[in-house]
Amino acid sequence: MIITGKSNQVAAIDLADGKSVHKATKRVLIGPKQGAENFVMRLFTVEEGGHSALHSHPWEHEVFIVRGAGTVKSAGRETDVSEGDFVYVPPLEKHQFLNSGTGPFEFICIVPASGTG
Repeated sequence: MIITGKSNQVAAIDLADGKSVHKATKRVLIGPKQGAENFVMRLFTVEEGGHSALHSHPWEHEVFIVRGAGTVKSAGRETDVSEGDFVYVPPLEKHQFLNSGTGPFEFICIVPASGTG
């Protein structure tokens, strides 16, 4: 069965922890609840001045920038990205997403289902 939905009708999970994550939310658009067994599609929103944690893990990311402008930090490198760009983050690569623009920075991130814990 094909499942469709509206991203703005999916509850946003506040990721801010007062330390390593600031002004960031996540919406799980497709995952186990929709019957997806292999991958999970998430929509992240990072508000002005916000960022994700600088972290690494054993799974890869496939990222598509939906709206706004940001910077991807990795291994001593910073790359500016904006709407329509894509990013591949390999396993174990230390990385961070930062909002470097005005307004929200939104990106879709797809990871293996095993990488969502």
